[in-house]
Amino acid sequence: MITVGLTGWGDHDSLYLTKEASKHKLTTYSSLFPAVEVDSSFYAIQSRRNMEKWTEETPDSFRFLVKAYQGMTGHTRGKIPYDSEEEMFEAFRLSISTMAKANKLMAALFQFPPWFDCTKENVNTLRRIRERMGEYPCALEFRHQSWFTSQMHDRTLNFMRQEKWIHSVCDEPQAGIGSVPIVEATTDRHLTVVRMHGRNISGWNSAGQPNWREVRYLYRYNEEELAEWAARLQRLEQQSKEVCIIFNNNSGGDAADNARQLMHMLGQQLPEIPHEKQPEAEQLDLFDL
Repeated sequence: MITVGLTGWGDHDSLYLTKEASKHKLTTYSSLFPAVEVDSSFYAIQSRRNMEKWTEETPDSFRFLVKAYQGMTGHTRGKIPYDSEEEMFEAFRLSISTMAKANKLMAALFQFPPWFDCTKENVNTLRRIRERMGEYPCALEFRHQSWFTSQMHDRTLNFMRQEKWIHSVCDEPQAGIGSVPIVEATTDRHLTVVRMHGRNISGWNSAGQPNWREVRYLYRYNEEELAEWAARLQRLEQQSKEVCIIFNNNSGGDAADNARQLMHMLGQQLPEIPHEKQPEAEQLDLFDL
């Protein structure tokens, strides 16, 4: 099974063309896609109240890929608003427990920063995190090229299999040591995650510059690129029961259009995006000469 979704549900204006759709974005989104990546959890561990609300607003078959809080992946460089790391992880586990109990948690996604390189210390960090997360399914995404050099490629994947990490395959600009290549491999027979970050090489390393968030992921995949991914997803599907591909949102609003384009290529049903109905008088005027 190939599942297609987007990062977040709030920033995809092309999906919300009616007042009702704009008012109830998650409800509308979940009628169009079967899964979503929750990225707000990266900036703050979400309250159980929020998670319960989102769980209740979506169909029984809908599922969430929840991004791990940035303090858990080292983005905050050790500065966390908790008394201890254990307290931080406990808060995150409690947060996702509602979705897990409702069978709506696809996985917790641990995306590590570009400076998290392949060292013994960081390998041990991954072991500790996996132990702290217990039975919750966890996906792992690297941003440092050292994990997938020719010498480390197979060892990294074998480590992930042994430690029960789900592979998050990336499509991203090849812009130096702070980016990883496409690694078409699975580490879990139940799930493989694919995240589409675009191929904006000039914008990828723009962090710290004015408006960098608006340009980093600004990219629209063309038909040839999506066709390549359709074939790749079908190969991955032979190794994992489910392959979930997530298109990262960007300031150009390309994610939803690209996702629906890929769904069409895969022969999946495309639910109609809600539109405002024209008044009957206006409809009749369409036939006037």
